[in-house]
Amino acid sequence: MFKILKKFFYIHILRKKYYRTGKCNTCGRCCQRIYVKHKGVIQTEEEFKKLQKLHPFYTYLKVIDKDETGLVFECMNLDPETHLCKIHKKRPGICRRYPQEELFSMGGTLAEHCGYKLEPIVSFEEVFKKVSKKSLSN
Repeated sequence: MFKILKKFFYIHILRKKYYRTGKCNTCGRCCQRIYVKHKGVIQTEEEFKKLQKLHPFYTYLKVIDKDETGLVFECMNLDPETHLCKIHKKRPGICRRYPQEELFSMGGTLAEHCGYKLEPIVSFEEVFKKVSKKSLSN
């Protein structure tokens, strides 16, 4: 019963499509080569400076590159030797909620050896059964 309620809550209340499972393995890759989305992926340093004034989280980021998608950032709180967050206990909410399914909507993926996984709330089998029933009734 709990699984049914949990599924209903995720799908209909939170409007989510994935469950986050697993745990952080402290590789630090999620803090490197980051794209920032605010009404689209940030393209210029001027846009980024405006965004930094709106929210303190963005003051932790520095521009390290620019590619066809937009500016690429890195978090300055990542210790390059230990791959641990220097402010882990006081880290921002966006870091606490990582990874979120919005990552996929931006075209991103989890790092190759990330300890987290995003599992579909509705399995392929459930979707297939639903589609099959509809096609049989037509």
